[in-house]
Amino acid sequence: MLQAATRYRIHTYVVLCLLTGIRTEEARALRWDYVDVEAGTVAVWRSVRSHGDVKTERSRRTLGLPQAVVTALRAHKERQDAERQLAESMWTEHGLVFATQLGGPLDAGNVRRAFRAICSAAGIGENWSPRELRTSFVSLMSHRGVSTEEIARLVGHSSTRTTEVIYREELRPVINTGATIMDGLFPNSGPVPDSLEASAARSAS
Repeated sequence: MLQAATRYRIHTYVVLCLLTGIRTEEARALRWDYVDVEAGTVAVWRSVRSHGDVKTERSRRTLGLPQAVVTALRAHKERQDAERQLAESMWTEHGLVFATQLGGPLDAGNVRRAFRAICSAAGIGENWSPRELRTSFVSLMSHRGVSTEEIARLVGHSSTRTTEVIYREELRPVINTGATIMDGLFPNSGPVPDSLEASAARSAS
């Protein structure tokens, strides 16, 4: 999907949402003065909600950016600067990271259509929405053993309960995380079963 997205204007939008877990409403409101590509950080303090603030107090957070996001943002800034020069007097400056070709705010419907086109081009079907990027982020974090508490902090939830309720299908049981870590700490002590089913299967054999 990321490869397919390179042919679309919202490529960096997709990369940012997938690799940081920020809400699409936060991405659409993101301004360049909240992004520090040199330090590799983004301050998620705004959204496109009517009051302009993020969803909850805990949603206001500053995140470190993966290098892939930094690279994408730099390239995106260059393309936007070129669009600004091309538009000349028709450009309306809002300081937005993700804007139309004339500098205006992105429409949610246009983002959804572009994202579905990307998914279709990637061969995974069209029945996806941009919020799936955030869901995928949570799933990837959980799969790598990140605690629910830390995931809640990353996605800006007010409590782990919110994370557990909304993403209950994406979160792996904590017990699997312990097994994975112990495998890394004691590699010569024999494999640690990933699950009770795997242990039972080996015993039966």
